[in-house]
Amino acid sequence: MGLIADTFATGGDGVPSPTEVGSHELALKIAATNPRVGEVRQLKGLLDLWDTRSLGLALTGRPRRFSDLSQVEREQVLLSLSDSSVGAKRALFQGLKTASLFPYYMTGGAAVWDEMGYPGPLGARTDAPAPVITPLPIARDTTLTCDVVIVGSGAGGGTAAGVLAAAGLDVVVLEAGGQHDERHFDGGEETGFLDLYTLSPQMTTEGQVALVAGRGLGGGTVVNYTTSFRTPDHVREEWASIGATQFATEEYTASMDAVCNRLGVNTDHDKAAPRDAILERGARALGWDVEAMPRNVLGCDQDIECGRCGMGCRIGAKQSTAKTWLEDAAAAGGRVCTDVTVRTVTTSFGRATGVEGVTSGGHHVTVRARAIVVAAGSIQTPALLQRSGLTNPNVGRYLRLHPATAVWGRMEEPVDGWVGAMQSRYVDKMTDLDGNGYGVLYETAPLTPGFGTGFVNWRGAADFRRRMVELEHTLGVALIVRDRDPGGTVRIGRDGEPVVRYQLSPGDTDHLIQGLVGGARIAEAAGANWIASTHHRTVSYEPGKRGSIDTFEKDLRTAGAAPATMAIAALHIMGSARMGGSAANSAVDPNGQTWDVPGLYVADASCFPTASGVNPMISIESIAHMIATRLAGKLA
Repeated sequence: MGLIADTFATGGDGVPSPTEVGSHELALKIAATNPRVGEVRQLKGLLDLWDTRSLGLALTGRPRRFSDLSQVEREQVLLSLSDSSVGAKRALFQGLKTASLFPYYMTGGAAVWDEMGYPGPLGARTDAPAPVITPLPIARDTTLTCDVVIVGSGAGGGTAAGVLAAAGLDVVVLEAGGQHDERHFDGGEETGFLDLYTLSPQMTTEGQVALVAGRGLGGGTVVNYTTSFRTPDHVREEWASIGATQFATEEYTASMDAVCNRLGVNTDHDKAAPRDAILERGARALGWDVEAMPRNVLGCDQDIECGRCGMGCRIGAKQSTAKTWLEDAAAAGGRVCTDVTVRTVTTSFGRATGVEGVTSGGHHVTVRARAIVVAAGSIQTPALLQRSGLTNPNVGRYLRLHPATAVWGRMEEPVDGWVGAMQSRYVDKMTDLDGNGYGVLYETAPLTPGFGTGFVNWRGAADFRRRMVELEHTLGVALIVRDRDPGGTVRIGRDGEPVVRYQLSPGDTDHLIQGLVGGARIAEAAGANWIASTHHRTVSYEPGKRGSIDTFEKDLRTAGAAPATMAIAALHIMGSARMGGSAANSAVDPNGQTWDVPGLYVADASCFPTASGVNPMISIESIAHMIATRLAGKLA
């Protein structure tokens, strides 16, 4: 792995290589966390073979060891994988690039960061407040009883816990991750990524979309970008048409009101970050509307602290479920357990009776309950349901990912992507491209070095290093696609772990390309002198010098968006156990209860009947609030 990493990033001129900082070892450590033993074994086998004559023959047609090649020749080998017509080879390149460059720029230190203008981690606070929530310690095999056990503590599980506990019910929350708060957040990518994000699965099986999800007490609400959109009216109508009619009624409105009130959603913290100011300038030059972003923050600094908030909010301004609903649950007597991975739901005479899980230390945890609420996220929720024997074919279907990518625009002025409010502006000019409410939404996102490597294409070590240095002056116009049928699937393998399959449909691919063209228009109007997509093979133009918006669109359509040809990520994972009016087209009923097993509920983004089209936190919490309110009425 070391030689591969050192080929992707050679270092030099006072800058260390990946092996000199040990980032290749961190890459192997991350890979080893994959619970799919077969995939870990497969990776180890590939790395064992990498520097052999036989693999050299397979990759280059010549029986030469990788270590015997020059830097230029090694780069050519990697680029042959990147540019291959074979999807598996492109996916291999993508995986090697991520494993080599993400940990390197995440942990490279001052020598790597200084030439980028990035100041590095902020450091842990010495005056951090003590947490309000004290998780129940589990040092031995443990059995608990309660009214409701909730699997997961993020936007869905945390909200459900607060509502149910406030109704006087005995609640137990089981979280697979740990408890991390202002005492731990240091503004660095290494601790942030390893502590607060799921490490597996990191990619759809076909290699088309990277999967990004939060992990730990508070789930994704601890690391998300504080973007607090209410569910759009046309989306609510669409959801109601699938059978959960309350989405179009005052009931759901009341839940959204309650959620926005509890999270303190406001537009008072709307100071434009440098990247958002440029986005706004470009959009307004085109005559497009730009709006201030509603955010769930109180006392946000909208500056250095906020730009690192994807690694946890050091000043406690972000109103995550860990600081709101879960504190409410704890105050009402709810019990919280961290480091418990739930493997199955138990049943008796066809009705759910509890869950069984295990800690990282091997201690078994059994919880008996009157009702079970699963809110483990749209990958782990359907996997848990399938492991527990549910056979409804809609469990694991209709997965939506809001495929997201970016348009790069190199500016004369500093952009400093790691500074300023997480997201303070949005542009909805192209959210309805076909007259049916489907299209793309424009935002920006904070860009720290490690995260940035995923969206900067690699055409050689020297070129990549130059591009990373230029990030200080590069605008990233982020776009998310509201994807539609058929969507993707989540199915468990023989080992019981989730396998995620997903490919963009032709219609979604067309919307993606239209979105890239629109993003280029914004960047050009804002004054960018070089504009590019995130394709592995560079697709770019230079306004007034080389190419045009028309040639850019033509090149984009030629390049396409096949798996592992460009950087696409999913930060909004939805719909894999969707709610509806019939077992024929949904996994749960309008109460959130599974059609298969009475007493078993789902209350997270899995419930979405279709993609929300906007950042989904408020929609998730509102669904969980609505389901928990109904369940509380039933149990009480």
